[in-house]
Order: sequence, then structure tokens, then C-alpha cells
Amino acid sequence: MVTEAELKKRQTEEPKLLAENPDVLFHAGKEEMLKLCSQLETVLSCCEAKRDKLRETKELEQKWLEEKVQVLKAVKTHVEQLQKEKENVSALSMLQDIKEKIQKMKAYQETLMECLGDILEKHIPLPQVEPEPSRRKKKSVECEITPEVVSLSEVLEALMNKALQSPHDPYVIVDNTFWPPYVEMLLRYGIAVRHQENNFKIRLGAFF
Repeated sequence: MVTEAELKKRQTEEPKLLAENPDVLFHAGKEEMLKLCSQLETVLSCCEAKRDKLRETKELEQKWLEEKVQVLKAVKTHVEQLQKEKENVSALSMLQDIKEKIQKMKAYQETLMECLGDILEKHIPLPQVEPEPSRRKKKSVECEITPEVVSLSEVLEALMNKALQSPHDPYVIVDNTFWPPYVEMLLRYGIAVRHQENNFKIRLGAFF
């Protein structure tokens, strides 16, 4: 290990040439320069090779990244399309299901109305219009029967249709086609309800 005194001594000493012959010094310097140049060329070649390798790796990774981005975009587009198709299929399926239920309800309603009509026709038939001489003899008849009188089934159907088609205004006007005994019977048993301000209007009663 060089001591401080030796270091000062060497700093004060002048460097001596290995040889005083200029040719020897030239050749020695030339060899050192050539050796140094060779080393530098080797280092440069290694750096260029490493640079080219890094550039190639960068290009490959960039290409791979672009491919992955394209795949990701395609997947997102496909997922969005599938989601839309699923929503459309779900909406169509729901709409179709509702339509089928409505058709079943309509068919069921028609069946019920037919059954109701048969029952009413059997047990509460439409009153027959009597000849004029016969009506004159029966002075105790309170309600005159006209040819325009409709059956009880038609009265109920009119009330139900009005309640379904215009629930905000479910009242039906009682005219000469409604036989008063039918109206009184519907009101008495709570099947129909009279308007609070107009006695010539009735609606279907609330059964719930």
C-alpha cells in the first residue's frame, strides 16, 4: 500500500521515458493505440449488437401489444353485441310471454263469459215482450218491457268492458235497454254501484 510520503515523492518526480529512441516510442505508442482501437471497436460492436437486439425486442413487444389491443377491442365489441342481443332476446321473450298470457286471459274470459251467459240464460232468461192487449190487462206490471231490452249477460258484459277499457271512468249510462229489475238486482247484491251524483249511471262493484 502506497504511503503518503511515497505518493508525494512520486508526484514531485518527473516521469522518465522507457526509451529515448523515437522509433521505439512511436511503435510502442502505435501498438497501444491499435490495441485501444481494437478494444473500442469490440465494445462498439457489442453495444451495436445489444442495441439491435433491444430494438428487435421492442418491435416484437410493440407488435404483440398492438395485437393484444386489437384482440381486446374485438372482445369488448363482441361482449357488447352479446349483451345487446341478450337484452333484445330477453325483451322479446318477455313480450312474447306477456302476449301469450294476454291471449290465454282473453280465451279464459271468453269461456267465462260464455258460461255466465249460459247460466243467466237458463236461470234468469230475457223477459218476453207481451202483446199489447195482454199488457193492458195486467195493470199490476210496474216495469214495461220493450223490444230493446238487453239480457242480464249483456248488461254485465257492458259493465266489465267499461271497467277494463276506461278504469278512470267505469260508469255506464242506464238507458231504456236496461231492464229496471235487472239494475235493481245488481245494485241490491253489490254487483253494481250507482253513481253518487247521477242515478242513471252505474259501474261494476269492487270485489277486492
